[in-house]
This record gives sequence, structure tokens and C-alpha cells, in this order.
Amino acid sequence: MKVGFVVVLADDHAAGPGSADRYSKIRDRAMQAEDAGYDSIWLYDHLLYRPEETDWTVGIWEGWTIMSALAEATVRVEIGSLVLCNQFRNPAILAKMAHTLDEVSGGRLILGIGAGWNRAEFDAFGMPFDHRVARLDEALQIIRPLLKEGWVDFEGEYYRARDCEITPRSPRAGGPPLMVAALGPKTIRLAVTYADQWNTAYWATPEDSAPQIDLFDEAVAEVRPERAPDKTILAAVAFDDLLPDGHGFASAINGEPDDIVAALAAHAEAGITHLQLHVVPYSDEAITRTEAGLEAWRRSG
Repeated sequence: MKVGFVVVLADDHAAGPGSADRYSKIRDRAMQAEDAGYDSIWLYDHLLYRPEETDWTVGIWEGWTIMSALAEATVRVEIGSLVLCNQFRNPAILAKMAHTLDEVSGGRLILGIGAGWNRAEFDAFGMPFDHRVARLDEALQIIRPLLKEGWVDFEGEYYRARDCEITPRSPRAGGPPLMVAALGPKTIRLAVTYADQWNTAYWATPEDSAPQIDLFDEAVAEVRPERAPDKTILAAVAFDDLLPDGHGFASAINGEPDDIVAALAAHAEAGITHLQLHVVPYSDEAITRTEAGLEAWRRSG
């Protein structure tokens, strides 16, 4: 099982507006993750947050721009979006961007995409929030063939790409892998139909993710029994002793090294192929302690 590290781009809730790391520190975090032996780094894709518990806008850097910079800054780790919001970018142009970034990174991109959920950013930036699953369905009918074959001819209700060809293309045959994030039956079915990888979150144990895994397995049996997408999971690693107000996750891996080892082992045993870790709090101490847990798990195997 591969293990990835989430590089945080957003303001810290406790520190307030304007507290997001500058790019130099974001780059340092990514390079530290590579040096620590993580297989991948992952970036969220949001434009802003407006949570009810705060009276200010929580800011975040634009994810694709940072991914592109980190493709040059790093050497070995895979670089994934966790996940891109479909409606932020035209699907054909996104496929073009993915081929280009896969070239820049030397074939290390994982293109993760989902339907989106945070209405505040849709409204603030003037994007429609309706029919998100239907829009994602059409987008995937454009993105997948453009990634795999470099050509598509499609016209739907929401998107069109007529005689669309991508050239030059990714250094990898078939382009970068396509990952779809999904929690419910409709989007899980889309993931099974179109994706190379499926992602679900936030689940600390296989028991926590069991309802989603069951939906996934049912969709595979109905739609694609010959080759199921890989199962990937995003999990929080929480250090309650460093978080006086609690971590806010219903399901999180305890940050003690033995607990991290046990959680990674359980996910690997359950057939998860890639586990992404979001360290909470996103501090030097918590990140170092998570690295110790990752190293202990590697030794145990």
C-alpha cells in the first residue's frame, strides 16, 4: 500500500485570516514529505471556505498552480489532487492541463476529481451548484477518453467537446491515472464506470469505511466486474494532545506511533492501495510524529 501526505494550502482556523503558509514553506513541507519516504503528496482544491463557526472567510491558495510548482520542486513522489472540483474548470481543458502537468512531473500526476460540495465557493465565484452529479458524469465522458486516447467527440447538456484532440500528450501511455472521489451510490457508480482509482474520506479504519466499500463492491459487480478501480482512502491523523479544542473529525487515526502502525496495517490488509494522511494539527511536531509512525510501519512490514 502506498501512503501519501496532504500538503495544506489553507488558513489555520486558530491563527485567523491570512495565516496560510507562503509558497516557500509549502514547498519545504512537500520536499520534507518526499525525504520522509511518503509515496505521494496531495493538495485540496478549494477557492474559499465560510464555515458557520467563524465570522471570517477562510482562505486557500489555488491548488493546480501549487501542484504545478511542486512538480518541479520534487523528484520522486507522485502528485495528486484530492480532489479537483469538476465545475471549476472546463473538462476538456482540464484534460489538456493534466497531460501537460504529467509531462512536467515526469509522469507523476494523479488526476483526482469530484462533484464538489462547498456551496459558498460556487456562489462567490459565480458557478452553478445544481446538477453536480450529472455535470460530473458528462465531464468524465470527456476527460477519460482524452486522457486515454487523446481524442473525444462529445455533446451533452452541460459540456461539449467536438472533435477535440490533445497533442502533445503525457509521457505515459494512457495518460495520468484518473481518480474519482465519491461517497454516495450515484457518484460511486461514476467512479466505478470511469476511474482508475476511487477515493473516499475521512475514514480511520476499514470498519468506518465499510458502508462505502459495500456500495463500491456492489457497483463493481454490476458495472465493471472485469477490472475494478483501485480503492484509496483519505484519513486524518489527529494529535489530541496538540489540539486543546479537539480535532473535529468523527473518524481519525490516533497519532501515537503504535496506533498509526495498526491503522496502516489494517487498511493494507483490507485491500486499500493508497492511503492519504491529513495531519492534524498541521504543525512541525505532529508532522514529525506522523513520520515516525510511517517509518515504524515500513519496518514492521
